[in-house]
Amino acid sequence: MLQSFKKLWNLTFLFVAPFWSILAWMIWDSGQLQTDPERTIYLLTVVPGLLFVYLSGFMIESWHRKKKAQSAR
Repeated sequence: MLQSFKKLWNLTFLFVAPFWSILAWMIWDSGQLQTDPERTIYLLTVVPGLLFVYLSGFMIESWHRKKKAQSAR
């Protein structure tokens, strides 16, 4: 790999996040979420979901670095 994982991961999310946002808006605007509890659950699932996926990339990088360092010994 010629570039750092962090740079590639951030670049990926630069392109993925707008599509994720458009999809989330389309679902929100579709009329499927009719009550306030449904909207709240949706927001409490979608927003943390995107953050979780983003942060999991850095956890994967950390695990990979540790594994690579252990195998180098």
